[in-house]
Amino acid sequence: MKQIVENKRVLGLELPTDPRWVNLAEMDLEEILTDHAYCEMKAASTCISLIQLYPHKTELVAEVAPVVTEEWGHFRQVLAEMNKRGLQLGNQRKDEYVNKLLRFIKQRKTGNFEKDLCDRLLMCALIEARSCERFRLLSEGISEVELREFYYKFMVSEAGHYKMFLQLAKLYFEESLVNKKWKEWLDFEAEMLPTLTVRGDRMH
Repeated sequence: MKQIVENKRVLGLELPTDPRWVNLAEMDLEEILTDHAYCEMKAASTCISLIQLYPHKTELVAEVAPVVTEEWGHFRQVLAEMNKRGLQLGNQRKDEYVNKLLRFIKQRKTGNFEKDLCDRLLMCALIEARSCERFRLLSEGISEVELREFYYKFMVSEAGHYKMFLQLAKLYFEESLVNKKWKEWLDFEAEMLPTLTVRGDRMH
């Protein structure tokens, strides 16, 4: 119950991660670190895409540009952690969680490029919020102290990104509209999560 309350208060998430996930993730660090590395790479790529799509949004460019550098830095940090442990970066794997979100946003397209920015920002916010929650679980539940500290830093960073994307959405759109759409994203994710297999080799 405490975890559900924390998720709703801090991140707005309606459904907590299955508690089995942390134990499964810890069983094969090479797999979870590989997936984590690619998640950071994709986050950097997503931020670059936002800038390419909306270069006329001055505030968006100013806020998102530093995140590109930060996310790529995270990718390198994960690689360094793997190298330190003698682990190999594996192949990029399918991210069913993000793919389902992409299918959802495709259904929500209005045909108006500018209006569709709201959902783009909210999808980014949701991914960052869920990543933050997963990093928090690792920082609290994994047995190795060094890895707990490693993931605590990522948790703090993702929380900042989550807030940034929500703030950008409220900058460009009416707050009532953003709140309505955000609730729809949260509801969709809460319905979608139970359909996914709990896997320790996936960050999402």
